Amino acid sequence: MPEVQEELLTTTFGAYRITPIDGIAPDHLPYSIRILLENVLRNQDGHRVTAQQLEALVGWGSPGSFRTAMELTPTRAFLHDTNGVPALVDLAAMRDAMAALGGDPTTVNPSIPAELVVDHSVIADFFGTADARERNVEREYERNAERYRFLKWGQRALDGFEVVPPGSGIMHQVNLERLGRVVEVRDGRAFPDVCLGTDSHTTMINGLGVLGWGIGGIDAEAVMLGETFGMLVPRVVGFRLTGALPPAVTATDLVLTVTQMLRAHGVVGSFVEFFGEGVSHLSLADRATIANMSPESGATCIYFPIDDETIRYLRFTGRPPERVALVEAYAKRQGLWHRPEHEAAYTEVIELDLGTVTPSLAGPRRPQDRVPLSEARASHRRTLPDLLPAVPDGPTDPAQRFTVGLPGGPVDLGHGAVAIAAITSCTNTSNPAVMIAAGLFARNAVAAGLRSRPWVKTTLSPGSLVVTDYLDRAGLSAPLDALGFTTAGYGCMTCIGASGPLIPAVQDAVRAEGIAVAAVLSGNRNFDGRINPDVRMNYLASPPLVIAYALAGTMDIDLATEPLGVDAAGRPVRMADLWPGEDEVARLVEQALSPEMFATAYRDVFAGDERWKGLDAPNGAVFDWDPGSTYIRHPPFFDGMGADAQEPGDIRGARVLALLGDSITTDHISPAGAIPAASVAGRYLAGQGVAPAALNTYASRRGNHEVMMRGCFANVRLRNRLLPGVEGGYTRNFLAGGAQQTIFDAAQDYRAAGVPLVVIGGKEYGTGSSRDWAAKAPALLGVRVVLAESFERIHRANLIGMGILPLQFRPGDTAESLGLAGDETIDVVGLADPAAERVTIRADGRAFDVDVRLDTPRERELYRHGGVMTFVLRHQRARAGVATESR
Repeated sequence: MPEVQEELLTTTFGAYRITPIDGIAPDHLPYSIRILLENVLRNQDGHRVTAQQLEALVGWGSPGSFRTAMELTPTRAFLHDTNGVPALVDLAAMRDAMAALGGDPTTVNPSIPAELVVDHSVIADFFGTADARERNVEREYERNAERYRFLKWGQRALDGFEVVPPGSGIMHQVNLERLGRVVEVRDGRAFPDVCLGTDSHTTMINGLGVLGWGIGGIDAEAVMLGETFGMLVPRVVGFRLTGALPPAVTATDLVLTVTQMLRAHGVVGSFVEFFGEGVSHLSLADRATIANMSPESGATCIYFPIDDETIRYLRFTGRPPERVALVEAYAKRQGLWHRPEHEAAYTEVIELDLGTVTPSLAGPRRPQDRVPLSEARASHRRTLPDLLPAVPDGPTDPAQRFTVGLPGGPVDLGHGAVAIAAITSCTNTSNPAVMIAAGLFARNAVAAGLRSRPWVKTTLSPGSLVVTDYLDRAGLSAPLDALGFTTAGYGCMTCIGASGPLIPAVQDAVRAEGIAVAAVLSGNRNFDGRINPDVRMNYLASPPLVIAYALAGTMDIDLATEPLGVDAAGRPVRMADLWPGEDEVARLVEQALSPEMFATAYRDVFAGDERWKGLDAPNGAVFDWDPGSTYIRHPPFFDGMGADAQEPGDIRGARVLALLGDSITTDHISPAGAIPAASVAGRYLAGQGVAPAALNTYASRRGNHEVMMRGCFANVRLRNRLLPGVEGGYTRNFLAGGAQQTIFDAAQDYRAAGVPLVVIGGKEYGTGSSRDWAAKAPALLGVRVVLAESFERIHRANLIGMGILPLQFRPGDTAESLGLAGDETIDVVGLADPAAERVTIRADGRAFDVDVRLDTPRERELYRHGGVMTFVLRHQRARAGVATESR
C-alpha cells in the first residue's frame, strides 16, 4: 500500500491538513468503514496499526476482511460518574503502582481528551412538587460529596480530563447538543471524531455522524492512556428506510420497531448503517433516538451519515461557524456525505417502510419485546402469570384485588397496577417532538379534568436544561406539573434504576401482599429488577404514552378503546381525544426552540453551580486514600502483580457458582439501583456505620470494591438454576454439602479453599450496559471462566479485560443438552496452548469441546497478562523506562 501524503482542505475559515482516502477507499465502502479506514491510514505505525489492517479495510466485504483484527485510535474518551469514578480509582491506583515501581506517577495520564458528565447519581426521592428537583439535588450532594471531590481531584491532577458537573443534563444529550465535534481539529489537522465511551448508549452520537460506541471502563482506561482499541473488522448491516412515519406515530415507536427487527435479524458485533430516501424524513433528534438504542439491538453501533440535516442541527445548537463549515467540507471531500441514491455493498440489508410503523411499547422484561399498543392488554395478561411472586400454598391468582390505604383514601389495586410513570432518559427526552407531544397531551388531559392516579409515582427528568426552556416557552410545563410530571432532576434517574422508593403505602402493600406492579418509562432498558426492586414488570413507551398510563393507573387496559377517565360533564375521555395533531406539534417545536437556548445552557458547561464550586478537593499527583471511606477505596487489582505476564494454564477442580438461563443482563450480574438494607452489601455498609437512609445505590458506590463484590449477582430477580424456585443472589455451596448461601459468602469459602469458579449461562450473556463491575466483581469473587451459548460484545470484552476466560458452547450444545446440573467439578483442559481456538471441558466423567472466545491477538495478549489494567501498567512502565524487577 503506497504511503499517502497529507493534503490541504480549504474552507471559508481556513485550511486544514487531512489524510485523503479518495483513490484508496472503494466507492462501495459503507460510510462507517470509510471512517475506520481513514483512522488506520492516518495512524499506521507498522507495529500496532499495520498495512495489513489497512488492506483489510480497503478490501472490506471479503471473508478474509472480517477475520482481520484491527487497532482503532479513538479521538476522545467519554465517561459518566458511576463508571468514571471506578475508572479514576484505577488510574489513581496505577499512579501509586507506578510510583512504587520507581517511575513518575504523572506519566499515568490521559493522552486523548477525556470528558466525564455527572448524570447517574441523582435519585428521584422527591417527586410531584415544585421543590422536588431542589430537594433531590440537595440529597444528591449529601450522599455523593466525597465522590464529587474525588472527581474534582482527577480534573486537577490529570491533564486533558474534564468534568461536566451535576445538573447539566444526561451525558449523551450533552454530547449531542454540545461536546460532539463530528470533525476534530488538532495542530491544524482535521479528522473524524471517533468517540468511545463508558456507557453503552454512547452510540447516540452516531445520529450526528460521529462514529462512537460503548466500551467497558477498563478498556476506557486503556485508550485514555494511549492504547489502541482492538477489534475485528466489522460487518455492516444496511438498514434501508423508505416512506415517512404516519400521524400519531413517534420516534419511540420507530426505535422499538427497529430494535425488535435487528434483534431478530442478529447483529451482535456488527455495525448497522441507515441509508435510503427515508433517512431524509427523520429529524436529527429522531436519528439520535434510533442510534441511542444500538446496544438493545445488540449492534456495536447504529450510524447515520452526515447530510444537510446534520449541518442544520450543528448550526441550530450553536456550534462555531468554522466547525460547521469544516464538517460539511470534510464530509464531502472524504466521501462521508450521505447520497440517498447510493447503496454500499452491505453485508446484509434490512428494509423498513416508515409508513408501516404503529404505536408500540416494549416489555415487560426486554427492550426487544415490542408489543403493538393495540395488543398491549392481551400481552400483559399473557405474560402476567410468569411474573407473579411465588406463594407457599399454590399459584397466585392474577385477578386478585387489594385494598391499599392512601392519604386521599383507600384504593382498589390489582396485579399490573402502574406504580411508576417516568418521562426519563437520553433516548426520548433528547427529542423535542416527543417532549412537546407529551406536553400537549398533558395540556389536553388537564383541560378535560383528568389527573394521574394517586398510586402512581410520576417523574420528569429531562436530558438537558434546554428541555425545560422550551417546555416553559411553549406553556407546557404547567400542565405537566398538574399531572405530577414536575422536573425531579437533570439526570438518568428512573432509567438507570435511581427511581427512588414507591409511594409508601404502595411499597408497603407490594411487600406485604405480593402485588405485581408495573413501571412505564420513556427509557431504553427494562430488565428484571433494574427500575425498582419492588416492580416486577417494566414497559418502555413514548412520553405521551407514559402520561396515558399514569392517567389509567394500570396495564390492564386497552388504550385504543377504553376511556382514561371522564370529563366534568361525565363524558368518557379516550386517549385519541387527547393526542395532539402532528401539525400542532411541529408548529410548537418551531416556535419554542431557539439557538439561544443551547448557547445559554452550555455557556460554561464545565463550571458547575455554587454547590460544585464550593466542594473542597485534594491536590497532588497521587491521591490520598482514606481507609475509612465507604465510597472510594484503593482497589486490589494490582496486588501481587509481577513484572511480567504469566502464561495461562489449565483450570482444574473448579465449581459452578451460578447456572443461569438466557438474556442474563449486566443488571443481573451487577445491579445499579438502590442497595437494600437486608442485602449482603447493605449489611456490610451498616457494619461500617452507614445509616439505612444513606446506603445510596450500587452505581454510586462503584469506587468501593468491597460493596461491589457483595453486590455481585445480587439482583433480586436473579434465578440461579442451582436453586429452583429461589429468586435473588443465592447459590449452593458444595464445600458445605450443597447448602444454600448467598453467592458472596459461598465465593468467599471457595476462595479460601483455593477453588476456582465457573459461571454457566445461556444465550446473550451480558446483555445491557458497558458495566465493567459486571466483570470486575466476578473476578474478585474468584470466577475464572464464563461458559455461555453466546455473549454480548461489550461484556465479553470486559470479561477478558479482567482476566476471565469467555468460553462458548459449540453450536447445538447447551448446558441442558449436555446434562450439566451445576454440581459437577469442572476442569478446562488445553489452555496451555496460547493459540487454542477450542478447549475441552471435563465435568464429572463427561467431556465436551467449547470455543475459546479470544477473537483477536490483542485479546489473547490481554488474557495472558491477566487483564487490561495489568497489561497497561506494564506497558506504561516500559514506556517510562522503569526497571522490571517484580514488586
